[in-house]
Amino acid sequence: MKKKILAGAVTLLSAVTLAACSQSGAKDADIVTMKGNTITVSKFYDQVKNNTAAQQVLLNMTIQEVFEKKYGDKVTDKEVKEAFEQNKKSYGAAFPQILAQAGLTEETYQTQIRTNKLVEYAVKQAAEKTINDDAYKAAYDAYTPEVTAQVIKLDSEDKAKEVLEKAKAEGADFAQIAKENSTDAATKEKGGEIKFDSGSTELPDDVKKAAFALEANGISEVITAKASAYTNSYYIIKLNSKSEKKEKWEDYKDRLKEIILHQKQNEASFIQSIVAEELKDANLKVKDAAFQNVFAQYMNAGSNTSSSSEASSESSSK
Repeated sequence: MKKKILAGAVTLLSAVTLAACSQSGAKDADIVTMKGNTITVSKFYDQVKNNTAAQQVLLNMTIQEVFEKKYGDKVTDKEVKEAFEQNKKSYGAAFPQILAQAGLTEETYQTQIRTNKLVEYAVKQAAEKTINDDAYKAAYDAYTPEVTAQVIKLDSEDKAKEVLEKAKAEGADFAQIAKENSTDAATKEKGGEIKFDSGSTELPDDVKKAAFALEANGISEVITAKASAYTNSYYIIKLNSKSEKKEKWEDYKDRLKEIILHQKQNEASFIQSIVAEELKDANLKVKDAAFQNVFAQYMNAGSNTSSSSEASSESSSK
């Protein structure tokens, strides 16, 4: 109940703020009237402006406005709708409840998706500017080419140990064991078959590393990987084949670029610096001290962004 009230208050804050701004000449509009008292926009604002969730709403609104103005034509309604439908499908029947718990409607969730995509576009554009020969060489050094393998994913360690014993038995059919036991919907029906390189995201890093260390037809021990903050998943992987790594990074240039961009687009400090730069370019000024802290992460990051960009440009030009 407390969460619902908070979500309602946050939503209302954004609504009345926008409403107040849109009413020319209305310096302090009434929100609620009653016998002997009135709750105005300013009264409500003073009550909620120090609320952390309310401050986050203002930050989100600001980012949305800034990125929409600059990059609005780079994201289509079709893209947003497709992402929305994909997420809705993945959550299934629980989707309405998840939206409600987050204080969102289908409409506001789509707005959130659109804002995320606008930020993603800006971050990708900035990330492309950081790519130079040194970045390619570093990515190449860390790169392992594609392998073909079979994987079994399980939710219980005891079950995983039991399945491992079956998989390592003489004459065992790994594909059939995967079909009968794996909980990985993407590979189960294919007997666990999967192809990946070191930049792939389908499997946890520890599982990929274990596979890369195997010889052809080798089977790993049980590999534990975090499924969430409170749960683990357990993997068994069999390596079917792997290829020799070519000597020149140029042979993998396109793939290395994808990996570099993906890493940058998931690097929190890099994303923060790009948002900071966009807010700076928009001449953002926070007029109410109550909101200074929530914007500080970007204001402070912004002071370092220009020097970082200059250093990157100099490196690219060498």
